[in-house]
Amino acid sequence: MVKKPIYTILFISWVVLITLLSLFSFSNTDLPSVKIPYIDKLVHFTFYSVATLLGVLSLKEFFNIKKVKTLIIWYLAFILIVYGIIIEILQHTITVARSAEFLDFVANTIGVFVGLFVAKQLFLKERILK
Repeated sequence: MVKKPIYTILFISWVVLITLLSLFSFSNTDLPSVKIPYIDKLVHFTFYSVATLLGVLSLKEFFNIKKVKTLIIWYLAFILIVYGIIIEILQHTITVARSAEFLDFVANTIGVFVGLFVAKQLFLKERILK
């Protein structure tokens, strides 16, 4: 029986969503806006922590839990951090109404590490049956 890669599809979809929302400008739209200080940092944090969780679950679809080594998880973290840097650079270079911010990069990176911590606690521990 073929296993369906649901988490892989969710992970790829989430990364595409991050890309689109990061590069699309909402300044000239009639969408209602809420002025909460630093809410964008919380959004960045959430984007990347969810991406990390979905990435770990995606890796688990292809590898046995005992085979998901720490090195593979660190590669995922590195790739997501580099992806965040690339998105910030693209915001600065190819968009008109968006700009790169160092604190966005920090929020992205913290989101990745929190996502790793949560994934380790929830999905990567070997359960001991009593």
